[in-house]
Amino acid sequence: MMEGKRLKKTKEEGEFKAIEKLCAQTWEPLYRYVYFRVQNREEAEDITQETYLKAIDYLKKGNLPVKSDLAFLKKVSLNLLRDKWRKGKRQGVFLSIDDIKFQETAAEDSALTNEQREIITDALSKLGNDQRLVIELRIIKGYSVAETGKIMKRTSGAVRILQYRALKALNGILRKEL
Repeated sequence: MMEGKRLKKTKEEGEFKAIEKLCAQTWEPLYRYVYFRVQNREEAEDITQETYLKAIDYLKKGNLPVKSDLAFLKKVSLNLLRDKWRKGKRQGVFLSIDDIKFQETAAEDSALTNEQREIITDALSKLGNDQRLVIELRIIKGYSVAETGKIMKRTSGAVRILQYRALKALNGILRKEL
C-alpha cells in the first residue's frame, strides 16, 4: 500500500517538473508571439496562461505526440485567439438608437475620412512612379502579385520587393508628416 502512494507521488513530481521545464523554456517566445497578435499586455498574459492550461490538459490525456513544444503551444494560443475573436464578433456592441446623433456622426466621419485621404494622397505623391503604381495596384485596387507583375512587366518576386520598399517608404513619409 505504501509503495503505491510513493509511486503516485513520484509520478506527480515528475509531471510537475516536466511542466515547469516546458514553461521555463517556452514562456518568453510564446508570450511575444501572443503579444504581437493582441498588442495588449494583460490580454497577452491571459492568453498565454490559458494556452498552458489547455496544452497541459491535452498532453495529460496523451492524445498525440508533440514534435515541437513551442509550435504546439503557438497553435493552441492561435486557436484560443480565434475563438476569442469569433466570440467578440458575435456579441457586437450594444448602442441605444436614441443616443446616436446621426448628423453630427456623419459630419465627423466625412471630415475625418477626407483629411485621411488627403494625407495619404499627399504621401503617395512623394513616392516614385513604380512604388506608387505597385501600391495602387496591390493595395488600393486589390490585384494579386501575379496580376500586378503582368501589368508592370516584372516578376512576382520583383513586385513583392517593390511593394515592401514602397510601403516602407510610405511609412517613413507618413511618420515625418504626423
